[in-house]
Amino acid sequence: MDDVRSTMSKTDGRDKSKIEAALGEYCDKATGSREKKICYYVDPIKREVAQPFSTGMPSLKVCKRISTQNPEICHVKFPIRTETLEKKDLSKMRVKQLKAILSERGTECKGCVEKEEFIRRVQETEHLAGQDL
Repeated sequence: MDDVRSTMSKTDGRDKSKIEAALGEYCDKATGSREKKICYYVDPIKREVAQPFSTGMPSLKVCKRISTQNPEICHVKFPIRTETLEKKDLSKMRVKQLKAILSERGTECKGCVEKEEFIRRVQETEHLAGQDL
């Protein structure tokens, strides 16, 4: 939702028909599977999405409001951007998130027990970040 909002001017952000058109354009250009999944859920209910969106409601509140039509909309998770992460950022993450990063890169950390071992493995496989496997 924030991606759509960033492509629109403030005056266009108040017009429901322009919001619906922007959602359509975003969905036409969607390349990732997660974006396509969100578009699959949002496309039939564009009008219901445009109403709170036009009032300037934050994306999370829009999500909560439209989740009455389809509760799965708010649960689509996007991968964590790892290109700009530093060691201090990695240390703030949960082990579950570190494991998710490793699985997205197609690797695992066999024998890793401590969080520091997972962080080290994420840093070692940094060259795999952003590659389609």
